[in-house]
This record gives sequence, C-alpha cells and structure tokens, in this order.
Amino acid sequence: MKILNLRCLKKTVSKAVGLFAILKKRTDIMIHHGFEPFYDKKSRVLILGSFPSVKSRENGFYYGNKQNRFFKMLSKLFNEEIDDDVSSKKDFLKRHGIALFDVVAECEINGSSDGDIKNYKAAQITSVLENTSVEKILLNGTKAYSIFKKHYPDLNGILMPSTSPANAAYDYEKWARELSFLKTGN
Repeated sequence: MKILNLRCLKKTVSKAVGLFAILKKRTDIMIHHGFEPFYDKKSRVLILGSFPSVKSRENGFYYGNKQNRFFKMLSKLFNEEIDDDVSSKKDFLKRHGIALFDVVAECEINGSSDGDIKNYKAAQITSVLENTSVEKILLNGTKAYSIFKKHYPDLNGILMPSTSPANAAYDYEKWARELSFLKTGN
C-alpha cells in the first residue's frame, strides 16, 4: 500500500512540476506593442521593418540596437554622421525624406527574433501613405515582406536584405540603389 501511494505521489508531483513549467513559460510571453510611425508630409520613402528588437524597445525608437546596420548604412549612403541619440536620428530621417514603421503593430514575442513573432496584429500603414509623399516602400527583411504582402497585397513593396546583425546576407549596394533617388531628388 505504501509503495502504491509513493508512486501516486511521484506522479502527482511530476504533473505539478510540468504544469508549473508550462505556466511559467506562458507568463514569460507578453504582448508587446510597436512604435508609432515616424514620418512627416515630405517623406518620400517608407521603410517597414517587422517589429522592434528588445534593444529598440528599450531605447524607444527604431533600429536601436547598435549592432544593427540600418543607421550605419544611411550614414554611409548620405556621407553624413548620425549621432546615436533619438532626436538626431529623427532629424536626419526628416531631412532625407525617410519614414519608418513596422508591419506588426503588436505581437507575442520572446526576445528579438522575427521567428518568435506570434499572434500578431498588422499595422495600419495606409494612414502613413495618405499623409506623406511616399513614392517607394522598402521592406527590411523577409518577415516584414511576407507580412506586408499578406495584409497589403495590392501595394508595391520591395524586399530588402535585412540590416539585422543576424543577417549574413546583408547587401549595402541594394540599399544604396533603392535609396539613391533621395540623394538626387528624382
């Protein structure tokens, strides 16, 4: 009888530990909200990412991870230094007609990987397009592109190599080609 009770107790404890692990894992996942779009009426290009990284969420602005190539790429393209503070980044973007937004407005995510985006709500990008002079939409990475095409199949968007430090296939030249019209005014 004692052996049977001991087995039952072990099973009950094992189930409780498993349930606790499931509940703990579930509470680690939170719904995160993305940023408001950044643009003004003179914006000529809209660059859409997937969702802000942990570092970006901590810094309160797009591409806040210093390892991300985004602002370094823009600095090189326009031959202009961009200070690391948010107000300097915003000033640079406005002067060069660049609007930023993400295709995901909110989601469940643990970390920064696009592969961990779950149960998302797509962002409403039409308001940005209606209130700007956007001529071109660039999608920063395949996740952003696939979500964009799913929710906005009638809009033209160009898939760009992700500027994420996790992307070994980053291609500065493609970014330079697609953004060159901002330098010439054409």
